[in-house]
Amino acid sequence: MFDALYDRAAPALLRQAYLLTGRRALAMESVERAFHLAWNRWPELIADPDPVGWVRSAAYEYALSPWHQFRRAHRHPDKPPAEPADRILLDAMLQLSPMHRRTVLLYDGIGLDLPDTAAETEATTPTAGNRLLRAHAELAARIPELAAVPPEKQSAVLRHRLGALRPSVPLEPRPAVAVRGSGEHRTRLWGRAVLGLTAMIAVATSYTLSTAPTHYIPPLAPGASVSGVPPLSGPQHLTQRSKELHDKLRNDPEAGPARLAPKAE
Repeated sequence: MFDALYDRAAPALLRQAYLLTGRRALAMESVERAFHLAWNRWPELIADPDPVGWVRSAAYEYALSPWHQFRRAHRHPDKPPAEPADRILLDAMLQLSPMHRRTVLLYDGIGLDLPDTAAETEATTPTAGNRLLRAHAELAARIPELAAVPPEKQSAVLRHRLGALRPSVPLEPRPAVAVRGSGEHRTRLWGRAVLGLTAMIAVATSYTLSTAPTHYIPPLAPGASVSGVPPLSGPQHLTQRSKELHDKLRNDPEAGPARLAPKAE
């Protein structure tokens, strides 16, 4: 059943993710990640009345994540389409805000009605309608073909143009068995990481329990003075011999032959 869902939905989702991002590699990564999540939550997914919508929502969320702009591999779009009209349309779509882009693609590109578009974008129906009107106005300002038709016909024109757009890069998803295998591999890696982290926590807990004190150890008492030991407070008194040596050094000349060859007493 997973392979059947993938074969039926992946090609269209890959094209939609490309229209959202303008990047083939990011589009493929978004679709495959969405199907990895679907594989890991398969019991939950098969109970969903719209499994394709579930996968589509996951792919869109990943494709429109703002963190991709910090990745060097996804910083710039791919080569633009060869047809000038397709290039203008894709550039205009990519200049929309992520939420407006998603709303246009769901309503005009896929053909969802306004309540379903609002539900998938987690908005009210009036909010989704206002977003769609603002997006159409922005697109009409950038696409001469769209500006030449009345507002009530812009949705039909966009639906036709989005469906006919031909990318300059091939959009062919990998086989379902490869995507399912990579998902299983990632699940195993995460399982091993969780087991390793759990083992490290268990070892640290055991070490802490084995080295922790088992009884109360009173703190050391503060230091006390010892009687009979004089404190150090300034220079000490000179003995008689030290005083005589001190006076002799002060009375002797500081320079001259007498300093170099002192007389014997």
